[in-house]
Amino acid sequence: MYRYDEFDRRFLEERVAQYRGQVARRLNGQLTEEEFRPLRLRNGLYLQLHAYMLRVSIPYGTLSAEQVRMLAHVARKYDRGYGHFTTRQNIQYNWIKLDETPDLLADLATVEMHGIQTSGNCIRNITSDPFAGVAIDEIEDPRPYCEIIRQWSTLHPEFSWLPRKFKIAVSAALQDRAAVHVHDIGLYLKRSEAGEVGFEVLVGGGLGRTPIVGKVLRDFIPVRHLLSYLEAILRVYNAYGRRDNIYKARIKILVQALGVEKMRDAVEAEWAAMDHTPLDLAEETVAAIVRQFAPPAYAAAGADDEAALAASVEADADFARWVRHNVFPHKQPGYAVVTISLKPLGRPPGDASAEQLDLIADLSETHGFSEVRVTHEQNLVLPDVRRGDLAALYRALAAAGLGASNIGLASDIIACPGLDYCSLANARSIPVAERLGEHLAAREEEIGPMKIKISGCINACGHHHVGHIGILGVDKNGEEFYQITVGGSADENAAIGGIVGKAVPSEGVNGAVDKLLDVYMRLREDGEELPATYRRVGAEPFKEAVYGAV
Repeated sequence: MYRYDEFDRRFLEERVAQYRGQVARRLNGQLTEEEFRPLRLRNGLYLQLHAYMLRVSIPYGTLSAEQVRMLAHVARKYDRGYGHFTTRQNIQYNWIKLDETPDLLADLATVEMHGIQTSGNCIRNITSDPFAGVAIDEIEDPRPYCEIIRQWSTLHPEFSWLPRKFKIAVSAALQDRAAVHVHDIGLYLKRSEAGEVGFEVLVGGGLGRTPIVGKVLRDFIPVRHLLSYLEAILRVYNAYGRRDNIYKARIKILVQALGVEKMRDAVEAEWAAMDHTPLDLAEETVAAIVRQFAPPAYAAAGADDEAALAASVEADADFARWVRHNVFPHKQPGYAVVTISLKPLGRPPGDASAEQLDLIADLSETHGFSEVRVTHEQNLVLPDVRRGDLAALYRALAAAGLGASNIGLASDIIACPGLDYCSLANARSIPVAERLGEHLAAREEEIGPMKIKISGCINACGHHHVGHIGILGVDKNGEEFYQITVGGSADENAAIGGIVGKAVPSEGVNGAVDKLLDVYMRLREDGEELPATYRRVGAEPFKEAVYGAV
């Protein structure tokens, strides 16, 4: 993984010192809360319902064991013993004291971490495939390009005060595990017919109150022109994005207003007028970053490992289920990719305790190469596990409450913090997710792959629009109701779910979801997932199941 150089380290030290002075002035009354607000947001600090919340950046979802231990330390020393992983591959701490935040950020800086690019109208944390570098279906590791974009975008003087926040995702695999289509800019690594590596560029995706799937702006841009082309897009957005209405300020609204053809014309004209030379990526520059993501020293595959794994699967049904749902193929023979579920039944989705984080750091060293990944679905990944180690790994995880075998199933629910923490929320998300996960657990093997996503407000931090079943909390005269959508998807066949009818009360969510799943299981063909069934049969059977004849 990328390691900071002297410039990076000095920058973080200076940033912490600067922030320490800002906090001191706020505490002694020299700065009002309104004056302090943009300063704290630039360092990832929000003011939520009950306390300050700090969001820590995890670029492209990659962590070292040392960094995971620091996250555990932060949870233990500065919070209430846990952290919450988000749909942007970051981690949030919800009970932070303002006067302690400079020390907290200083601690993070010792392991090359910070809260920059986690809030404000800037280019946010760059996200990517959590299987990057080990996926069997990828062209090449996308993380070096994510790192290049991160270095280019951090504190970019022209793009530090954009009309609105701006999100970029990068993937290099046939299967989209990074929700690329619902980002302001989505990048798919690909090869031209001549074999040159470059990117397909999508623009104008996003969720929130106006959910839109991104559109292809350019079929192919060579690697050497990546940054200049991104800069052209950002210049057009910075110049023409609306600043008079926060709800119409995202680039998706600009693309929608212009149409993708006129947007393309504007970007191409801007790009053609630019001097590309300062931003052109030389081969040696890319190669230097790529070297920092070189594969580890894998051991040769052994027949004994496969025999031991087969015996453990045969002897332990719980372990066999875990292997079936949480273990994925690895490009290196003899190894596997393991996803650790942070969705145990009856617990808040995406939460991990300090003790669990310490254990995961230890396990990443014992059964890997000291690396942990964060998924946008609020789980964690150990990318390099010997297949012969899987049984021992499972036993250690299960003993710590991390053995849930539900990745990609109905109880693997994405949920934002909702009204329990967030000042923007209209309704609670966590209790709904907990109840629904427990309710569906008994039938989720029969249901098969299922993406259920819950948001406590229209800002869609729980990605409900792209859930196979999406649940949105709304306020009706002071009561919490939930609007349900069906047929959404965040993968390479991205789609926005359709609303099935009027919102239901909290106590009606489980029953409504049951009815939708019954329709799906009755009408599905050839093992198709719910979005495919929905596209084939339409909305009416689902609406009728929940609300009667339509």
